[in-house]
Order: sequence, then C-alpha cells, then structure tokens
Amino acid sequence: MALSPEIEAQILRYYHAERWRIGTIATELHVHRDSVARVLAQAGLPALGPVRRPSAIDPYLPFILETLTQFPRLRASRVYDMVKGRGYPGRPDHFRHLIA
Repeated sequence: MALSPEIEAQILRYYHAERWRIGTIATELHVHRDSVARVLAQAGLPALGPVRRPSAIDPYLPFILETLTQFPRLRASRVYDMVKGRGYPGRPDHFRHLIA
C-alpha cells in the first residue's frame, strides 16, 4: 500500500524534528513499522542513533585510565576504593564490570 505524501511528511517530521522512534510513529499514524522504515530510508537522511545517557562513572574515567596506565596490575577493587573516596556512587560489582 502506497503512503500519501502527507503521511510521509508526518513520518519525516516525527522522526527528525520530534525524535520519535519508528514504533511510536507507526502506532500514531496507524501504519506498519516497515513502511515507516522504508520512508526514512528513501528520504536519504541520516538516521538518528541511540541517545547515550551519561554514566555515573563518566566523571571518573580520566582518573581511572591514568591510574591503570601508571599501575596496570592494580586490582579493580583497589581502584574502586580510590574512586569511591572521590565520590563515585556506584556499587563494586558494577564498577568491576565497567572496568573489565
């Protein structure tokens, strides 16, 4: 089924101006998600990637990288204690996962 130019314009506006996801646009306009993806692909506009949310560890990454560069055999638990003393709010198991 061909989409009308008005629907295609709405799809492009919702995707690029409103930053709606493909599934949300499809639900709102009562069209299949593949139709929305096809309109976006035919438009040739760059697709928006996922928005990366800031992590709690981001402010401490320069310190962690510098410390591990200087002391590569340092255990993650010791680095966690150092970062925790500087205000890192996370838990040790998540910290080890991020460091690995």
